[in-house]
Amino acid sequence: MSKVKICGIRRKEDVMYVNKYLPEYIGFVFAPSKRRVSFSEAAHLAKSLEPSIKKVGVFVNESCDNIIEAIKICELDVLQIHGDERPVFFEELNDKLLKLYPTESPNPLVAERKRIQIWKAFRVRDEITLLEMEKYKADGFVLDTFVEGSYGGVGKIFDWRLAVNAKKYGNIILAGGLSSANLISARNMVNPMVLDVSSGVETDGFKDEKKIGDFISMARSYE
Repeated sequence: MSKVKICGIRRKEDVMYVNKYLPEYIGFVFAPSKRRVSFSEAAHLAKSLEPSIKKVGVFVNESCDNIIEAIKICELDVLQIHGDERPVFFEELNDKLLKLYPTESPNPLVAERKRIQIWKAFRVRDEITLLEMEKYKADGFVLDTFVEGSYGGVGKIFDWRLAVNAKKYGNIILAGGLSSANLISARNMVNPMVLDVSSGVETDGFKDEKKIGDFISMARSYE
């Protein structure tokens, strides 16, 4: 069964909705967007979030140092890297994560390294896009729709046959225009690790409780 991520959480009402229906992930957008929140705003919202829900930080062409700062302030569980970052960026980011959460320490009081996942996002245009995926070491690949001048959140789907082909490179987080209307088709064709929805559970640009509830219910009842 695919897990669910509700992206673009930015209001206390949004937190109330996800606490009620309990998706596995929620997303805080730290990049230029109508859904953008600051690190401090996300940290404030996260204080009221149910502990079982994992917090995803969405970044576009952000520096490693700022991402590490967001982890510290917001206690993120997943980093969604959604810009033009090259593979060397991920190596640098992993090095900084190791320093932040060392795997070994002479001090027995130091906790084990917190396992922070890194997802690399791709705006899918064609098969050539998929060839780039094998260059990256990531815990998952977010596949979103390519739209000129946008890094995501445009509410349009792409050819899901490409997402099926992309599964050979790793875990797939399917994004781009998902809603209750096409959820079953997405599951039938792609069966991704995570179904990532934002505008598909909104009304007039804001998260809609009924749409969130319907989407999550459908995702979990579908066999």
